[in-house]
Amino acid sequence: MKPNYRRCISCRKIGLKQEFWRIVRVFPSGQVQLDEGMGRSAYICPQHNCLLAAQKKNRLGRALRASVPEALYHTLWQRLH
Repeated sequence: MKPNYRRCISCRKIGLKQEFWRIVRVFPSGQVQLDEGMGRSAYICPQHNCLLAAQKKNRLGRALRASVPEALYHTLWQRLH
């Protein structure tokens, strides 16, 4: 089986799917959550710079076409440390 590659929405780096955090807008509820569920997904590097840029410029919200709750960013910052 060939490897799954994804691109970080912040720094645009391409890497293996396992290297990134996955944020999902779940279908049909439209709820935004981490790691699980089926729906529209965005991937982000687990790095300070990527998370900061994604939060400041609303890159997650634009990629998912949904508003991202502040609690989700808080959870990502906790994961980082």
